[in-house]
Amino acid sequence: MAKKTTPKKKPEKKSKPVEKRTTGQKIFRFVWKTALWFNIVSIFLVLLFKFVPVPFTPLMAIRAIEQKMDGKEVVFSHKWVAIENISPNLQKAVIASEDGKFLEHNGFDFKAMEKAFEGNKNGKKIKGGSTISQQTAKNVFLWPGRSYIRKAFEAYFTVLIELFWSKERIMEVYLNSIEMGDGVYGAQAAAKHWYRKEAKNLSPYEAAGIAAILPSPRKYKATNSGPYVARRKATIARYIPMTKLDY
Repeated sequence: MAKKTTPKKKPEKKSKPVEKRTTGQKIFRFVWKTALWFNIVSIFLVLLFKFVPVPFTPLMAIRAIEQKMDGKEVVFSHKWVAIENISPNLQKAVIASEDGKFLEHNGFDFKAMEKAFEGNKNGKKIKGGSTISQQTAKNVFLWPGRSYIRKAFEAYFTVLIELFWSKERIMEVYLNSIEMGDGVYGAQAAAKHWYRKEAKNLSPYEAAGIAAILPSPRKYKATNSGPYVARRKATIARYIPMTKLDY
């Protein structure tokens, strides 16, 4: 009679001790994941808005909240139009007034930035040196402000839109998104508000009027303007015929 053999017990595998992450490692992992997701989301939005109209901007939301908190009626006028329906006069006017090298630079005008920095350091009031690309990045993706953190994000988004968008698309988004009056956003709304006409029908002088108020669109008026805006209008209108629009 055969002897019964008892099966040998398999040696138990020793489980490896779980390594506990240090606080520094946890922080690094959190920062790395946050940065990764931020890059994914931001690139997705930039690619999306390459083809899709920007429905609203952070500034529009902020202005609406401010009006609500002040107990005022929310005044909001914005209508997206294709760049073919925006007068070349207005496109040239904003280049002449805001960013003369728009078609040449890659998003940054370092000479203008240096000049602005030196002027501000000496207490002179000089335009900030932001290009149309930088202003577009700020208006579409960020909040108003002058902090170094916001400027860093602005530079990041400027690089992205210059990389993925054409100059014509940057101009189209810019002219459809920026504030052009109190509660007035974009070229079509501005043309209707200031001149009771379509954006595609703006004359050189009318386009110069809108461009002239862009530094402070809630303070100045494109029509019935004071001496300062009137001088800016005349100067911008004079430069419109000399400004190239070769996208």
